[in-house]
Amino acid sequence: MTTFEHNHLAGKVALITGAAHRVGAMIARLLHAQGMNLVLHYRHSGEAARQLQAELHALRAASVTLVQADLLDTAHLPRLVDAALGAWQRLDVLVNNASSFYPTPVGSVTEAQWDDLTGSNLKAPFFLTQAAAPSLAQQHGCVVNIVDIHADRPLKSHPVYCVAKAGLVMLTKALARELGPQVRVNAVAPGAVMWPEHTLDVAARDYIISRTALKREGAAHDIAQAVLFLIRDAGYISGHVLTVDGGRSLSN
Repeated sequence: MTTFEHNHLAGKVALITGAAHRVGAMIARLLHAQGMNLVLHYRHSGEAARQLQAELHALRAASVTLVQADLLDTAHLPRLVDAALGAWQRLDVLVNNASSFYPTPVGSVTEAQWDDLTGSNLKAPFFLTQAAAPSLAQQHGCVVNIVDIHADRPLKSHPVYCVAKAGLVMLTKALARELGPQVRVNAVAPGAVMWPEHTLDVAARDYIISRTALKREGAAHDIAQAVLFLIRDAGYISGHVLTVDGGRSLSN
């Protein structure tokens, strides 16, 4: 059995949104391996969330609780914080990972798409952080937002998504000012890490990889490791965006 005797994250509590699969699930696995207890949020992926909970409970019993919620339903966001307090009487870390992502070419954008993309990527992180802030402050905890390199480098046909992620970058910096010194707020900006579920063709993928300095695709584990660094090892870092893109941002 893994021992957490010398790990200061053991017994602390993290709330992760969009945690049922992909990057969110990898973050959950890595933080759980550090001895943390988890509140895993999901929207529609109930079966995947229950499978992940069972996987982690096989390693350490009663260490994961699940919360289903639509993050666009702002009034119910405090329930996610209540789940952590109800299970473990504390909340140390909030990871705002959940995100909608799809193209919205100018000329075809609907108000519903605008509300969905800005809601999941910007509005929900703000109001969830606001709800969590008092509990995080009690523990001198932290927030990690998952942003995107396209917050700075617009992605063709995705203007609404890019605007929302750019807002989340500024929100990261603004909340670092607002919530310090008790709470640190940082972000991780992935690059070519796990392709969109609606996929890109092989030529498009090869082109993107060719534009990275490391000439390879990243993995969910790379993002999870960056999140862990900001939680565990970055005690004097706040308001920072850590780019994890294999050097993609260096190319024109």
